[in-house]
Amino acid sequence: MLTGELRNKIDTIWMAFFTGGISNPIEVIEQITYLLFIRRLDGLHTLKEKEANRLKKPMTQRVFPEGKDPKKRPYEDLRWSKFKNDVPAEMFTIVSEHVFPFMRTMNGNGSTYATHMKDARFTIPTPALLARVVDLIDKLPMDNRDTTGDLYEYMLAKIASAGQNGQFRTPRHIIRLMVELTAPTAKDVICDPASGTCGFLVAAGEYLREKHPEMMHDKTAWAHFHQGMFHGYDFDNTMLRIGSMNMMLHGIANPDIRYKDSLAQDHAGDEEKYSLILANPPFAGSLDYENTAKDLLAVVKTKKTELLFLTLFLRLLKPGGRAAVIVPDGVLFGSSKAHRELRQILVEDQKLDAVISLPSGVFKPYAGVSTAILLFTKTNSGGTDHVWFYDMQADGWGLDDKRQPQLDEDLLGVNPKKKLTEAEHARNNLPDVLARWVKRDKSERKRARTEQSFCVPKTDIVANNYDLSINRYKEVVHEVVEHLPPKEILAKLAKLEAEIQAGMKELERMLK
Repeated sequence: MLTGELRNKIDTIWMAFFTGGISNPIEVIEQITYLLFIRRLDGLHTLKEKEANRLKKPMTQRVFPEGKDPKKRPYEDLRWSKFKNDVPAEMFTIVSEHVFPFMRTMNGNGSTYATHMKDARFTIPTPALLARVVDLIDKLPMDNRDTTGDLYEYMLAKIASAGQNGQFRTPRHIIRLMVELTAPTAKDVICDPASGTCGFLVAAGEYLREKHPEMMHDKTAWAHFHQGMFHGYDFDNTMLRIGSMNMMLHGIANPDIRYKDSLAQDHAGDEEKYSLILANPPFAGSLDYENTAKDLLAVVKTKKTELLFLTLFLRLLKPGGRAAVIVPDGVLFGSSKAHRELRQILVEDQKLDAVISLPSGVFKPYAGVSTAILLFTKTNSGGTDHVWFYDMQADGWGLDDKRQPQLDEDLLGVNPKKKLTEAEHARNNLPDVLARWVKRDKSERKRARTEQSFCVPKTDIVANNYDLSINRYKEVVHEVVEHLPPKEILAKLAKLEAEIQAGMKELERMLK
């Protein structure tokens, strides 16, 4: 959890960029990402130096080579700990003419971070701004994984405008809810085919550290965590760099974060590869229909990106694999052939586990679109018996553009520090969603459809043309009003009329 002091430091860095001539939030965080990467490289080199000195052996796998770079500058000068003490003009020359070219050519080490840094552009305009920002970043605490991760998440939260192709940032507490619902294990292979800043993958990693600490002491499980567990695709190189840095600062050594237009490329190499998919794919994104992957169009012929992504998820999941994904409400009740066929596939050919309706303001200020979380398991042989529905009314934050917290910090999120009262639940449904989810095959089956959650048998869904909107099945409680017998009502009306007449006569008498 970030302190107010650390938030103020980030705000100061942010303001330094704005006053220094860089006002695009994406460009700001991209330049910060590069500088954090440079500082991280120096930290890794220092660790290797200390290890070599302790073992009294020569350094192996140096981050900064011995000798000089192509421009005859000693590689030692390119280290953060060295150039941070130089005068601004000298620092500017070292960073722009030596450090950035070094970053762009170091992807031979095979790490996902170095690979995405090959296109790094240095856009800080003046030596004074660079010196100011380097000094501020140098004061950030980078030794604790939790703190560095939270720092970067706070920076990401400052990207306050939606991206292109329907992209927008998923609130962190909604991501955490989806991770908790799917309960990742140490053996999972997790993918987000629209990874952006890698929020879902980061949250899955944090969940595993908390819930499965034993994997840290298992050599095979720990190697899988760092090398083979996490996979993310995106076709925005800036997002790939930001997402990779987010993963690194959360302590994941070498995830598979790569460039891929998920809807436009062949998926033979990734088919049935993953056991868990967590995603919030673009809605109503621009689509080049001619270049859309034919294997997806063979299943569902549509230009709707949300439908194509759902088809992709089913292709990428291995049998037994599960998914928690966010979809616009139109997916649940759309009447087109493509909409209906895809819902039928989920219900008849796979196992549709749950539909969680989200409040319409969850994605403000980016968008006001109504959405839901779909949870399903790939079986290729059906298995849907009942579908669990939950009507989420509140997520702990205001549902207007400001999205201010509605409760104290220790009462927010999926796992608040104490049990919520009924009034507090009305402002934060997340703990209740998780508590009821685990009972979906037991006591939840007995709930009436007038309640906040309930189960619907498959037969009802089939009878309703595979409509998955909660309002199709939720029943409204009508208030029962007791009425007097007609004779009593007429008698009361007659008495009232007589009183009015008497009153009129009295008024006439007084006026005379």
